Amino acid sequence: MKLSNELLAKLIDITSNSAIACYPYIGKNEKILADKAATDVMRNSLNKLDIKGEVVIGEGELDKAPMLYIGEKLGSGKGPMLDIAVDPVEGTNFVAKNLPGAMTVLAVANKGDLFSAPETYMEKIAFGKDLPKNIMDLDNTVEKNLKNFAEASNKYLDEITVCLLKRDRHIKIINELKKLKVNIKFITDGDVTGALLVSDKKYKVDIFMGVGGGPEGVIAAAALKSLKCNFKGRFIFKSNTDILRAKKMGIKDLNKKYEINEIIRGDSIFCATGITSGDLMGGITKETDKYFTETIFTHDKSILELVKKEVSIT
Repeated sequence: MKLSNELLAKLIDITSNSAIACYPYIGKNEKILADKAATDVMRNSLNKLDIKGEVVIGEGELDKAPMLYIGEKLGSGKGPMLDIAVDPVEGTNFVAKNLPGAMTVLAVANKGDLFSAPETYMEKIAFGKDLPKNIMDLDNTVEKNLKNFAEASNKYLDEITVCLLKRDRHIKIINELKKLKVNIKFITDGDVTGALLVSDKKYKVDIFMGVGGGPEGVIAAAALKSLKCNFKGRFIFKSNTDILRAKKMGIKDLNKKYEINEIIRGDSIFCATGITSGDLMGGITKETDKYFTETIFTHDKSILELVKKEVSIT
């Protein structure tokens, strides 16, 4: 079933209002309160929609409420059956410290079309459209992937920019990139944003790679598929608890490498509203009795569109 533009408009309202709920906590070192405020608005708003929704990408399990937990049912119980992915605050530390790049994120797809990802880490590679998906592979060395990308994109290695999280676990990758004289863009959090930077040349990022959250990988893939970009992921299971949870979710091959069409199987809607200004969009501003928000979204067009909203304070 085709997801409607009417649903898209409602989801934009939801992410916008959820972001506004965080506004009082920007720079206040209250990341838990900010996350709860956004979560409460998102849950209440989704429950008002005429949908039969289920959270397949959430913030925790049932015993972690009031987070939007995996398996939670949302909506009036009437209307289309939808899979829902949520990240009420992508970058809670950014909100707490008033740093760039915090946003509220929501993605939906028809029932069964959105991969249900366990809360574990994922190896990821994302790169732009108009390039063959097989030029990079999670089992290749960094050098092989970069040289393949350089050849396919007709670039020299020192003209390529790779984005990745600044983490100790990426030291080996970082050293390889430096050895190859590749440009590096570090991010401290928010790897949904990092992955989306490959979607347009204006962001000046060619490749996103490294290890980050599995749920965030699925959310990023929802946007990148509509944008006709490339994404590859493989979950990392370090404990027996992780393995049991994965098997419960129906994951049989724990070492499987997922292509984007396996993560997002059909039509999807992705939208994200800025809380603090970042690479993708501006943050919330307030003027007397109004808030102003910026939301990026993608649905059935191969571009990441931006919409600005004006919301009166009630």
